[in-house]
Amino acid sequence: MLKYNLYRIRRFITLFLLSIMPYFWIMPSHAQSSLSASSSESFSSYVFQYLTSEIALQRGDIALSYQTMFYLAKTTRDPRIAQQAVEIALAAQSPQASLESAKLWDELTPDSDTNSKEILITLLMFNNQWNEAVLPSLQFLKKKNVVESEDFYTKLIPILARSKSQDQSNVALAQIINGSKRIPKNTTLLFLYALGEEKLGHYDNMEAVLRRNIRQNPNDASSLNALGYSFADRKIHLQEALYLIQKALIQTPNDPYIIDSLGWVYYRLGQPELALTYLKQSFELLPEAEVGAHLGEVLWVNGQQDEAMKVWRKAESINASQSTLRETLLRLKPDWTSSEVFDNTVTRHWDGRFAVKMNGKSSQNGGNGSFSLSHENLNDNLEIRGPLGSSIAKITITPSRATLEQNGKITNAVDADQLVQEATGLPIPARGLSAWLSGFSRPGSPGSVMRNANGQVTEIAQDGWLLNYIWGSKNQLQKLNMTRADQNGDIEVRLIIDQEND
Repeated sequence: MLKYNLYRIRRFITLFLLSIMPYFWIMPSHAQSSLSASSSESFSSYVFQYLTSEIALQRGDIALSYQTMFYLAKTTRDPRIAQQAVEIALAAQSPQASLESAKLWDELTPDSDTNSKEILITLLMFNNQWNEAVLPSLQFLKKKNVVESEDFYTKLIPILARSKSQDQSNVALAQIINGSKRIPKNTTLLFLYALGEEKLGHYDNMEAVLRRNIRQNPNDASSLNALGYSFADRKIHLQEALYLIQKALIQTPNDPYIIDSLGWVYYRLGQPELALTYLKQSFELLPEAEVGAHLGEVLWVNGQQDEAMKVWRKAESINASQSTLRETLLRLKPDWTSSEVFDNTVTRHWDGRFAVKMNGKSSQNGGNGSFSLSHENLNDNLEIRGPLGSSIAKITITPSRATLEQNGKITNAVDADQLVQEATGLPIPARGLSAWLSGFSRPGSPGSVMRNANGQVTEIAQDGWLLNYIWGSKNQLQKLNMTRADQNGDIEVRLIIDQEND
């Protein structure tokens, strides 16, 4: 019986090898040369890895299957194996792994084949990496005709709708349209394009696009409201702004965004009491950070500072990263402790210790060590050291890229958290850590903030992490506990701050 089972196993492996050998022999030329120069032992290793990934997938161990296939793709430099890694990661519903393998697939794929580029663009947008999606989108559209470009834009609508940062996604869309010089026909996309143009300061083009929408549909409430609000916010054409917003409200009488716009234009027209009526109504219908920023400002200038503080705190608990709220707080400087919006230009430095605990599927339960973090000129420099004080990794984080220096090797990536994970094996959040240690939500991502009666931040929820703060005297941070529920289990990161310097 044992001999029979061994025979069946050997026969299965032989047939499997025969079935996939052509797959490896028809690799790209650069991969072929690598294989031809290597020993048969290396080839057997490739086959074994491929087989291991397939068996792991059949057994339901998707993580092992993906890791093996992705490593094989990096080793052989074969785009088809990289594509399989993407498919496995997508089946596992892992956005980070999907994006990681999609980047490799696109890197290995000839420019003539745009399938990998389209998948990469989609995954970048799904991961809310809108800035990084602009260049590949322009490269993709360069090889498409007008009809194919319109199809691409149409596919973007549901992705844009689920964006966690509408400002960033609208700006990215505007940059893609401007760079490609291909204007979409879809009115929804044109509306979002106009909003992006406003954020970029291209007011003339924004106005032209919105007016064209209104000419095509005089009752387009979204375009009427957007144009009227833009005028009100910039304190221009206020009577026309009032007319546009009132007309939009006739179309959708209970829309809280339009009611907010109406309150805002009345504020600009010097009618604060009427403005408060509409802004309070809007905030009751839609407790949203931007509406709270408007309501708080009108209360503040109307001498109702305590009420304004309450509204702003509630707005912060909804989304402290919202751009209008952040600008309002920075401009009006409400009088509570640590209320200023995080200023990227201020130099800061922290020294401390960390401990990581993981409960779940991972065989590694955690680790500990020390760290130093400096924030200067919009950049973060993070050094992570082991328990004995030896340096494990140095990471530089800029607004658009992260760089890891480890054992004399330099590695670049978009996601700083991914670099830390790869360098230490520990899920320590690095992206936005300087803002969190300063008691602010990370710019560019929705996050809620809770404060105590003295105005000190007690809790921040952002990027899947829940942060709890313990402050010492002179508003110096003593401890920061960060927890997160991950697909592989629960994660707890504890930071103890030994020294903080401004």
